[in-house]
Amino acid sequence: MKWVLLALAVLFAITLVWEIVRSFRTYLRYRGRRIITCPETRRDAAVRVAARKAAAAAAVGAPHIRLSECSRWPERKDCGQDCLAQVKSDPIGCLVQTIVNRWYAGQSCVSCHKPFGEINWHEHPPALADEQGKTVQWNEIPMEKLQEAFATHWPVCWNCHIAERFRREHAELVTNRPPH
Repeated sequence: MKWVLLALAVLFAITLVWEIVRSFRTYLRYRGRRIITCPETRRDAAVRVAARKAAAAAAVGAPHIRLSECSRWPERKDCGQDCLAQVKSDPIGCLVQTIVNRWYAGQSCVSCHKPFGEINWHEHPPALADEQGKTVQWNEIPMEKLQEAFATHWPVCWNCHIAERFRREHAELVTNRPPH
């Protein structure tokens, strides 16, 4: 009888661990901001999946994927969320982080010509320069406008962005010298 109870306890523990791992993997798959094409407008929209709820649902069955945020809300909060098909088909490819990494990969800073390596997401985010040379960090652009900015702006490293911003904000402290 003890062996049967022990076997049941082990089986229960294995099942519990399996469900916890499955739930955690679901959370990791669906967390983060994403850029999708809205099926209604055919324009980019920034969304976030309710990853915690999906993970909790995965622990007791199939994950129920729903949005927790969308750049088209609150006006269109009651939409059918048909865009989730894009998230389900390529959860990594539509992540903002993936899109940004792909865009900067293989490019060089338009100012100093230093090639971009691995992006430091928290300390020195890269920037973009518009036609007038004004720079802005990529994460300051509304997510639904990010792809448009990539099409019309040039990549700028963090160091050049900080120097340009200082020149713009404190012009009275800057002396411009012509190159020799």
